[in-house]
Amino acid sequence: MTENTFNTPAPGSPGPEKPRSRNGLIYGILIAALAGTWIYMLYDKNKSSEQLAQKTVQVDSISSSRDALQQEYNAANARLDDLVSQNTRMDSLVKTKDKEIQDMKARISSILSNKNATQAQLAEARRLIEQLKSSIEGYQQTIERLEGEKIVLAGERDVARKERDSVGVVKDSLNKKVDLGSVLHASNIQLLPLRIKHNGKEVETSKAKRADMMRVSFDLDDNRIAPTGDKEIFVAITAPDNTPLAVEALGSGRFTLEDGTEKLYTTKKTVAYTTGQKQSVTMDWKQNSDYKVGDYTVEIYHNGYKIGQGKVTLKKGGLF
Repeated sequence: MTENTFNTPAPGSPGPEKPRSRNGLIYGILIAALAGTWIYMLYDKNKSSEQLAQKTVQVDSISSSRDALQQEYNAANARLDDLVSQNTRMDSLVKTKDKEIQDMKARISSILSNKNATQAQLAEARRLIEQLKSSIEGYQQTIERLEGEKIVLAGERDVARKERDSVGVVKDSLNKKVDLGSVLHASNIQLLPLRIKHNGKEVETSKAKRADMMRVSFDLDDNRIAPTGDKEIFVAITAPDNTPLAVEALGSGRFTLEDGTEKLYTTKKTVAYTTGQKQSVTMDWKQNSDYKVGDYTVEIYHNGYKIGQGKVTLKKGGLF
């Protein structure tokens, strides 16, 4: 029988234990690798969670900043609208820079309406809002300055108006004195009833039945203030029954008194007056009806002022 030398362990060797040791080493390496993988995966997951948390905090911070800026922008806009609504000058001031203001507001609104706005964009929006607020503050100061100037100007205008009114009053007073001074004065006033004979001769009469016309005669006294020129003189005759002798068809009418009221006149005449000279005037009134018995009064007017008056009495009729 032949001896098997290949399966016989050498003297002093561990024998079949050597393959089993190699397997254990491989298993250990695999377990260590698996454990490392798990540890890496846990680390990566934790890091991703931290990054996500940081991004969430960052987004929340941007959103809060955007909301805060939106509130500031709304407040600035409200103040601007209030200034414009309360002051027309503010509206004109804003309109002079309308393009600049509108561009600024449009850019701010664009940034604040963007939910994905970056910190840099929000910083730009904040800068523009501060610029808008600064412009509004400047407008407010301009309005206050203009209002102050308005008060000063109003005071100056009030003083000027009072001075002008005072000068006007003095001027009006002087003009009135001049006007009064230039009013002529009548003297030596006579109202003569006249009878006209068949041959045309005029004869004075005191009988109402015989009177054909009334002749008013008077003197315009010398006046050194009244300028040379035509002066319109009005004569108003009143009958015994207090009715005015006035017939429009015979040249009568109305004239205005110095107080603005109107009065009937019997007849009028334009007199060529010379400054500083006394002048005699006659005016005739021939009516288309009989004269009544009683007292007749005559009043003479110039520039709306009564400058003289007289009276005559017509008696009841007789032979002559």
